[in-house]
Amino acid sequence: MPRGHVGHHRRGRLLPLAVAAAGLLLLALLVLLPAAPPAGAGGPASLLRAAVAAHPSPASYGRPCSDHLTLSLRRLRSALASLEAGDVPAALHLASASLQCQYDCSHLLSLPAFRSHLLTSRFLNSISPRTLTAAPKPSSSAAAAAFPARIRPDATVCKPNSGAKPCSYSTVQAAVDAAPNYTAGHFVIAVATGTYKENVVIPYEKTNILLVGEGMGATVITGSRSVGIDGLGTFDTATVAVIGDGFRARDITFENNAGAGAHQAVAFRSDSDQSVLENVEFRGHQDTLYARTMRQLYRRCHIIGTVDFIFGNAAAVFEECVIKTVPRPEGARKTARNVVAANGRIDPGQTTGFVFRNCTLDGDKEFVELFQTKPQSYRLYLGRPWKEYARTLYVSCYLGMVIRPEGWLPWRGDFAVRTLYYGEFDSRGPGANRTARVEWSNQTPEQHVKLYSVENFIQGHQWIAY
Repeated sequence: MPRGHVGHHRRGRLLPLAVAAAGLLLLALLVLLPAAPPAGAGGPASLLRAAVAAHPSPASYGRPCSDHLTLSLRRLRSALASLEAGDVPAALHLASASLQCQYDCSHLLSLPAFRSHLLTSRFLNSISPRTLTAAPKPSSSAAAAAFPARIRPDATVCKPNSGAKPCSYSTVQAAVDAAPNYTAGHFVIAVATGTYKENVVIPYEKTNILLVGEGMGATVITGSRSVGIDGLGTFDTATVAVIGDGFRARDITFENNAGAGAHQAVAFRSDSDQSVLENVEFRGHQDTLYARTMRQLYRRCHIIGTVDFIFGNAAAVFEECVIKTVPRPEGARKTARNVVAANGRIDPGQTTGFVFRNCTLDGDKEFVELFQTKPQSYRLYLGRPWKEYARTLYVSCYLGMVIRPEGWLPWRGDFAVRTLYYGEFDSRGPGANRTARVEWSNQTPEQHVKLYSVENFIQGHQWIAY
């Protein structure tokens, strides 16, 4: 990651306010349900149809590009179906995910943007501001509790000779493989206490998997893949990778133990729409949690890392989570400037971003002690813009003393500072220094905070009782 740092440029507040207004206008499109847009020539539906028709064939490319394009085409077709059914927010989220997958393929191969990418972007930016005046969509009667009151496992996993009751499988992956495809109800996998050294993939067809452990730190799935080992890229380093929609996880730890000296090493990667993770611990260093695409909710989770340890381009809400940074080894190849969030929003029309609500951000005990001895050497920033339209907001969060007064770190020079949206509302604690924040961040007005709720930002009331 670059070492450069932008100082406090006194540009005044007009720029961040203008950026804030543009970001809020786009976000507000999700809050209200419009009628289905016209399907005539040049209309949003026509743009989506053209994007589907122009989409590159996944078979024309090798892995992982073919994987990206396969998921992209699925999401794009679903976006069109959602649009035609009148569910505009779902269509926007699905098209946003497709755009990300297409980008990842073309970027990986250093290709110009696909024609389908350009058409998808036009669709995302074509939804009329008049939809702001439409009536809100009511809660769905289909919304259900994220986790059943009584959980009866369909499959059980335990370590051989662990003393646990007889169980179905000895690995989590074997239990996932046994789940039926495209199930409408939860398929519950109960994982007993123990450390499971494996890399788990929950593919697209394995929907509504519910993974339940016996507690954070008690049930642990751990891996050690990192970038550069066996030619792996960041995408393929995940210990647990989920694509199937409707994923749930509770009372479990996902870990990448590649170590602080390794390159990017993901503990958890998700492309699962309408996913909920509750009381889950994510342990890693650089790039711990990859919230890549679609709508995701994290409740009362523990997230541990060093550099950009929450990153991706999902529409993700983090509620009441404990987020802690840890030290890197002496002589690490990078400075001791740790960063929580690296949001990867690539298009102004994407309905994506990271929202942290009522979370606690701090260092672990060792990091805090080091900070107290060398405060200029041990720093934690709220975020930095991985991509041009990064969007991150902290609402009513407690910020520990290790948070730098300027709050946010540039990526490189002034990259993205005119197009990002970084905001805070009601931050508290010793790290909540409003007066010293960088000029290109915002104190979000109270009347706008509701746009970033679970209900409005990810339409949670439509798919989870909340």
